Amino acid sequence: MNIYIYNKLPKEAHEIREVVFVREQGFCKEFDEMDGFAKHMVLYDGNIAIATCRLFQREIPGDYCIGRIAVMKEYRGKKVGTYLLKAAEEQIKKSGGKRIFLHAQARAEKFYEKQGYNSYGEIDKEEDCPHIWMCKNMLS
Repeated sequence: MNIYIYNKLPKEAHEIREVVFVREQGFCKEFDEMDGFAKHMVLYDGNIAIATCRLFQREIPGDYCIGRIAVMKEYRGKKVGTYLLKAAEEQIKKSGGKRIFLHAQARAEKFYEKQGYNSYGEIDKEEDCPHIWMCKNMLS
């Protein structure tokens, strides 16, 4: 498996997010202004794009955000999401990141807790889907 990092939203990442978030999960506002300045990671199995995420620096130096983590259905349950998340964390660490934030779907909270993220604040809704803010300190 190979990961490529793009400075703009590539066709492969757009297609994965379209399938996972729009068609499967019913989100309407999947693509936003963050896509214009985020880095986009795409994980390939050979020539097949199977997962994606985006990352960007927040207002406070050292703070980053990972989002829009999506894995194609046939690759779920095979630790692909973990692999991609760890690669994104490494990229952030190389860029001087100290803390990573993400706005997780509440049903995925346990997955992120296993990866060292802690939830904070109240559950909120994004397009009627419960989400929770989570953070991981990269210094510990």
